[in-house]
Amino acid sequence: MIHLGSNDSESGSMLHSSSQPIALATILMLLIVIGIGSITLWRATSQMLPEGDRIALARLLQTRSSQNLEHLIGKTNILEASQQDTIDQLQIVQDELQTVKRLLASEDADKRRLADQVSVLTETVDGLRQSYASVPPDTSASPETRPASTRARAMIGLRHKRKIKS
Repeated sequence: MIHLGSNDSESGSMLHSSSQPIALATILMLLIVIGIGSITLWRATSQMLPEGDRIALARLLQTRSSQNLEHLIGKTNILEASQQDTIDQLQIVQDELQTVKRLLASEDADKRRLADQVSVLTETVDGLRQSYASVPPDTSASPETRPASTRARAMIGLRHKRKIKS
């Protein structure tokens, strides 16, 4: 005799697995019925329109599609023109950037050349200072005043200017 106990693993799996095919078959049958019903409903609604209306509807859809296509082509052409303008402007900016780079390079060369000239002049001035510093000062006294004849001429010039103003 065979006992059906709770410890028997083989008999429990048989009972559990036997209920799954029935549920799967029920779900599949339900899906098939829903699919057939949907197809029948779709065909019934599409046949309600007369042939002339379906042709008019197709032409209307075709006209709208062609208008949308023309609209897209117009937008595409505008975008292409805008893109070309942007490319042209970018090229101009790149050319200006190259010009600025060349100008900066020439200015840098001029700065280096001028710095070299300044250093040469500084060295020359330092050399002159050193040579004047090494020359002994002249011991003869030179008068700091103007000669009398120069003073006399200056006084005559001042008197003459005063007479002209008066």
